[in-house]
Amino acid sequence: MSAPPFLKSPATAAFLASPRVTAAPRAAVLGATAQPPRRLRCSAAVGAGARDFGVMSAPLGWAARSVEELEQATDLDSFCMMALSPLDGRYIRFIKDLMPFFSEFGLIRYRVLVEVKWLLKLSQIPEVKEVPPFSQEAQLFLDAVIQDFSINDAKEVKQIEKITNHDVKAVEYYLKQKCSSNPEVAKVLEFFHFGCTSEDINNLSHALALKEGVNTIMFPVMIDVCSAICSLATENAHVPLLSKTHGQPASPTTLGKEMANFAARLSDIGKSFSEVKILGKFAGAVGNYNADVVAYPEIDWPKMTEEFVRSLGLEFNPYVTQIEPHDYISKLFNLFVQFNIVLTDFDRDMWSYISAGYFKQIAKAGEVGSSTMPHKINPINFENSEGNFSVSNGLLCTLSMKLPISRLQRDLTDSTVLRNLGVGLGHSLLAYKATMQGIKKLEVNKVRLDEDLEQTWEVLAEPIQTVMRRYGIPEPYEKLKEMTRGQAVTKDSIRQFIEGLDLPEDARSSLLKLTPHSYTGEAENLAANIWNVVDLKSGFKIK
Repeated sequence: MSAPPFLKSPATAAFLASPRVTAAPRAAVLGATAQPPRRLRCSAAVGAGARDFGVMSAPLGWAARSVEELEQATDLDSFCMMALSPLDGRYIRFIKDLMPFFSEFGLIRYRVLVEVKWLLKLSQIPEVKEVPPFSQEAQLFLDAVIQDFSINDAKEVKQIEKITNHDVKAVEYYLKQKCSSNPEVAKVLEFFHFGCTSEDINNLSHALALKEGVNTIMFPVMIDVCSAICSLATENAHVPLLSKTHGQPASPTTLGKEMANFAARLSDIGKSFSEVKILGKFAGAVGNYNADVVAYPEIDWPKMTEEFVRSLGLEFNPYVTQIEPHDYISKLFNLFVQFNIVLTDFDRDMWSYISAGYFKQIAKAGEVGSSTMPHKINPINFENSEGNFSVSNGLLCTLSMKLPISRLQRDLTDSTVLRNLGVGLGHSLLAYKATMQGIKKLEVNKVRLDEDLEQTWEVLAEPIQTVMRRYGIPEPYEKLKEMTRGQAVTKDSIRQFIEGLDLPEDARSSLLKLTPHSYTGEAENLAANIWNVVDLKSGFKIK
């Protein structure tokens, strides 16, 4: 039988013919069954050669390095064309900075980090005489195992996993093989993964990925969005805008004040992120340190593991089952959902303002708005943002509702779900960047704003009847209702009505000076002072 047509395409053929590598014999892997050498098909995304980077001075230099490896990979375009997820395909250039933290590579690297750090911690516990303190040379060696970890190292782990069919055990075997060349570490190889269940390693790995990925990649972009909206507020604090309540003309505001509303809401949510504690557990198979206590009953294991978890920059959760219950992830993702909902509201309002002509969009040379209508400049960035917020919030809500639920001391349903942390966040990141692109294209159309205000003198019915109330004129609301509701109202008809009122001269004079453009209350001041309300420094961080 001939191959299906889609397998015969040149692009697919090139993709399937990507470079191969020969795996090292697995007989050298401690604890693994010897297997004959295998030949692996190497995906285009991870086809870069190994590089020697030494110990990285920047704490997150490994993340930048892994993105560089990705960008230098062979035939990346073919891989992206074949990706099932649009994040890994069409939109990869927007979200690639998240990949080091939430990809398979990232999870494996964090597991390596936790395993190595735990061995170093054991060497510092006097009661664990079997693991004496390491020399500076050995410590540098172990540190390099973490800092120099590359995509090729992760591929080695995946090769071992093909034998073990267990991803965490594969990391342990990889480390035993990797560290057997160091005389000091070689003597204590069996203390890798000592007293651990897989979830001791996994929960800390996911926690570190969330803390570092969100702090490093997500929050800076979210702050940029808030800052851009604040700038819209202050730059347009004085620009009058016809309000629409129920889609109908209402008391005027200013364009800046409406932007300030969103900035204040987003900033308020941002402050709440700092209240989220990223938690970790390290208490063994069912959360009671069972095996640790049997091996070393003289050690205060809850205290020791708390020290370890905190040394990683995480908060400690002492009451757990086999898994950390993930409640903190729900809190964190619920805040992202709330932030995204506010920005969805912003996207829709901006779409409406553009539709009304209040904003023009700056044309970009070469871009096409419609395949058949040459004149169009569509608000695609705000539409793209809104769509991705919908996808993101769907995933984040699913994660938030599912992860805290686990049967008895654990079931495995969280394991596969946790692999989608980066997917939910990735769609959020894509949406934030789309919103930013939309904002950058905006140009205020003051002529159009003025036209709408000039045609809606009926909005002055509110202040006129309010002043009438002050001076005791009977039935002020009813009189203005009769004059304005469903009626054509002009500047002249409003002036004529005001002049016929029994009001003090100064009150009448004040009303006669009022226009739809000037009837904005404190809107300008509120918009101009938005930076006194918005705090982008103490919020948007996980400590």
